[in-house]
Amino acid sequence: MRTKLSITEGIFPMPVLMVATYNEDGSVNVMNAAWGTMQERETVVLNLTETHKTVKNIKARGAFTVSIADAAHVIEADYFGVESGNRTADKFTRSGLTVSKAQMVDAPVINEFPLCLECEFVEYQDGKYGCGVIGKVVNVTADESVMENGKLNMSLVNAIAFDPYTHGYYKVTERVGEAFKDGLKLKK
Repeated sequence: MRTKLSITEGIFPMPVLMVATYNEDGSVNVMNAAWGTMQERETVVLNLTETHKTVKNIKARGAFTVSIADAAHVIEADYFGVESGNRTADKFTRSGLTVSKAQMVDAPVINEFPLCLECEFVEYQDGKYGCGVIGKVVNVTADESVMENGKLNMSLVNAIAFDPYTHGYYKVTERVGEAFKDGLKLKK
């Protein structure tokens, strides 16, 4: 027996992405975006409307960063989703977080989030089913705290995912299998 649910975004988990840009005056703006993914190996796609302050900044600066939100900063991550940079000029300052300048693009890296993709703005697509911001990933950095033997350990990132059904956040921490290997057991 299956239960009928209301139609919503419907895919779980949805990533909790922190999209960071510089405002016109050089201050930092960050938004929480759950509708984002990799389109291909070096291309990020964010389904964002043009009314977002972040989109205006991306178009003006030609760059942005995407950080993976972690469980230690769920309050700040949620704040970046409930407060608009169009209404609150010092939105980032209120979070208490800190930034550094990205190595390869004109955008900030939020120091407290352990994994960050630096992106060059490619284009904005707007159609009936829109696509929003497309960016080329030109650099990826990780905090030493999530590195193990010279490699990124995603379990240490403590990434969070958004649940569109109940509006909850969940930790994504435990590795449960080996991609491109476990399924081979059924290929006999």
